[in-house]
Amino acid sequence: MFENYKPTVVERFLKYVKIDTQSDPDSETCPSTEKQKNLGKLLVNELLDIGIYDAHIDGHGYVYATIPSNTEKNVPVICFCSHLDTSPDCSGKDVNPVIHKNYDGSIIKFEKDTAIELNPNEHPELKNKIGNDIITADGTTLLGADNKAGLAEIIDAMNFLMKNKQIKHGKIRLLFTPDEEIGRGVDFVNMEKLGAKYGYTIDGETLGHIENETFSADGATLKIKGVSMHPGFAKNKMQSAIKIASEIINSLPKNSCSPETTEGKEGFIHPLSIGGTVEETIVKFIIRGFDLDTLKKNTEIIKNTATDVLRNYPKSSFSLNITEQYRNMKEVLDKYPQVVDYALEAVSQAGIKPEIESIRGGTDGSRLSFMGLPCPNVFTGGHAFHSKIEWISIQDMYKAVETIVNICKIWEQKS
Repeated sequence: MFENYKPTVVERFLKYVKIDTQSDPDSETCPSTEKQKNLGKLLVNELLDIGIYDAHIDGHGYVYATIPSNTEKNVPVICFCSHLDTSPDCSGKDVNPVIHKNYDGSIIKFEKDTAIELNPNEHPELKNKIGNDIITADGTTLLGADNKAGLAEIIDAMNFLMKNKQIKHGKIRLLFTPDEEIGRGVDFVNMEKLGAKYGYTIDGETLGHIENETFSADGATLKIKGVSMHPGFAKNKMQSAIKIASEIINSLPKNSCSPETTEGKEGFIHPLSIGGTVEETIVKFIIRGFDLDTLKKNTEIIKNTATDVLRNYPKSSFSLNITEQYRNMKEVLDKYPQVVDYALEAVSQAGIKPEIESIRGGTDGSRLSFMGLPCPNVFTGGHAFHSKIEWISIQDMYKAVETIVNICKIWEQKS
């Protein structure tokens, strides 16, 4: 199918990662950073160039586009979605991608930061990529494969379909979102305008993996009210909110309920930030669990820990505010098994062994599923997201493109 087609995915990806699109959790605007629109506008121009004439970006930074149906069959409208932003956890400015051709299985060194390395013993998936071409950044930034790989793969797949009209497919909608990394990626999606029945986020990791389950997620804001006093006259009077907050964090479980001590279906509590003064300090957490009972138990751990610590500070107090972020999309996807089944078949048709996985995280698909668009997650080939050792295989990107095309074909064939 791809014998006479020259892929564009790598060329596009290398261009996209050089555009700084980090989102900002402290911003109240949408998009949270105006610079995300720089990439969105570029994507619109690329879509227009390949003949997708309704491509546009709205005032909130969302990119919409349509590939019209070319079949007489009544095929459900499907959507492919990826996000524009990169994580605020690691710098995304002045990304300098490096291609390690014909990877030989050794430790990958970073020229700009010799203190870090990409070791296959610590990242075993690398051992499956010997002979592949690996892309990393230069050691000073993240790469941005999360999720610029997904963007490039979707657009290359659409480019292929536009150039190969003999491949039958139904109407396809594209949606590129801002602010996914800060949990606000679909806040302003116009679902009526999108008009899709089923969707796929192209935002996963390992080759061949289809993800049908995510954490359920809440955010928590713990506010400590202490007692301020001049430090020279503070004995038996001052109750520092900073120290109280630190004590609460230190009293949380250390061998469980944290990202660094959990795996698989285990949930966690993760303090993201702490800031304030002696009088008032705020700690922000994320809380994760695959089921709501775990989510509730982890919330209670924070509350009970704060209550226990504050018993030693009778003139101080705390409040805990919980904000729902997203819920496990499996609850929705189990009602529409064909959406996942067709993705697995598409992977198989690309010559890859398909695997169903759960995500220890979330995607736009989590919330889209509950907004009426059942939406599993498809691999991109990227790994070690949100870090300076982030990497992706070029060959895996090609397979992601092929999988996207196969999904379109399968929906038409089975309609």
